[in-house]
Amino acid sequence: MSNEGKVTGIGGVFVKSKDTDALVKWYREILGFPFDGYGSSFLMREHENPEEEGYNVWGPFKADTEYFEPSKKDFMINLRVQNLDALMERLLAAGIKEVKPRESHDYGKFAWIVDPDGTKLELWEQVGPVPETNPEGV
Repeated sequence: MSNEGKVTGIGGVFVKSKDTDALVKWYREILGFPFDGYGSSFLMREHENPEEEGYNVWGPFKADTEYFEPSKKDFMINLRVQNLDALMERLLAAGIKEVKPRESHDYGKFAWIVDPDGTKLELWEQVGPVPETNPEGV
């Protein structure tokens, strides 16, 4: 199935916040979240490929961000995937629409869809090691 593309887990949860600095401070001081510029990255390993290091991200966005559009929700879910291109081929054939053009960065390949409840899903195929900071900012 990996050649066909598949979701392997949750890659991150992103939330809108009226005060991202205060929210980051609360999560850092109260819950001990590390903060690295993306948000908080938590190291993990895939069950099927335990020798490779991966990460999950919690990240706040400003309340007026347009990044979650076309969803009207205050959160977005990032899903880790294997073989993003094959997965998207299958999803497009099933009538699922991409909501913006795919992107490639040093840290991964991305595509975006919306589920039937209107939640934006960011599909992410990790490329390379865990980055130290977010070059584009949160």
